[in-house]
Amino acid sequence: MGVSWNISGVRRDGWALAIAPQVLTRRLLRRGARYRHEKLFSRCWSPSISRILKSNVFTMEELNLEPFVLNIKNGLNFRDLGGYKTKSGQVIKSRKIIRSARLSELSDDDLQYLADYGLTTDIDFRSPEEQAAEPDRYPENTTYHFVPVFPTDETKSSEQADALQKSFSRDPHAGFENMVKTYADIVKMPSAQKAYRQFFDILLSHQENDGAVLFHCTAGKDRTGMGAVYLLSALGVDGHTIRQDYLATNDLIQPMVEKNLAAARKRGATDALLANIRDLGTVSGAFLDSALATIDAEYGNMHNYLKEALQLTDAEKRDLRELYLQ
Repeated sequence: MGVSWNISGVRRDGWALAIAPQVLTRRLLRRGARYRHEKLFSRCWSPSISRILKSNVFTMEELNLEPFVLNIKNGLNFRDLGGYKTKSGQVIKSRKIIRSARLSELSDDDLQYLADYGLTTDIDFRSPEEQAAEPDRYPENTTYHFVPVFPTDETKSSEQADALQKSFSRDPHAGFENMVKTYADIVKMPSAQKAYRQFFDILLSHQENDGAVLFHCTAGKDRTGMGAVYLLSALGVDGHTIRQDYLATNDLIQPMVEKNLAAARKRGATDALLANIRDLGTVSGAFLDSALATIDAEYGNMHNYLKEALQLTDAEKRDLRELYLQ
């Protein structure tokens, strides 16, 4: 049984924290971007939970996480999931699973690096519009799979400052609210469930010596982040490690976020727009909690979600672990 607090809708579980989306909206979103959690901190029983709630400002050093970051020059957030331990004591094989941001800007040297690294499969979670605007570049002999999670880019990762100006220039909480809703949608939308089922089908179709699978979206943080959550869960990685991997994105995409903020400032962006650009451009523990709380509310737990929504059988889980663990 989980430890309960005096805050309605908030509880401790194996993922460190789960907050119902409506509680996030009511208790968190009405505060400024920098201090929206402060009153909640003071009411938590454990100081460590306050740290978790501040997770959108964690660095990899603070998370005690050292993912293997690929030496890609013209791309962001390229990392190998190899090395993570499972609850059974096994380890994910290296050079088998890569998560990343977009591939459209990769140089020829980057493509050679990925070819030498063993990349053989590219899974693209972006929308048709994103894919058409910035087609992937990938090594020769790599199989490309277009698997859109959403019909359009609900995460706003592909939108520039001038486009965001129209929707996010007044309310400083709009970006945060958008992301909380988006993460609930990632769990519930049929297009997303279909895409992640295809993701598992591709992973299961690989053979022992087939090389590495790479999956990505635009920033490698939301659609890719949830793909990693589902995959690591299926492989038996504990919730705390999965959360750390999810949050590590912030360090790796910081250059892109700062570039977008600088461009917005030059255009005379309001403080509200700047706050929203940061929320839309980063990950937060609260976003992940929105997805996890939706899973709990609709399916009971992650195991049931994988089995019922994504139709991942126990036999397929065993096959995944045979292929990707050692």
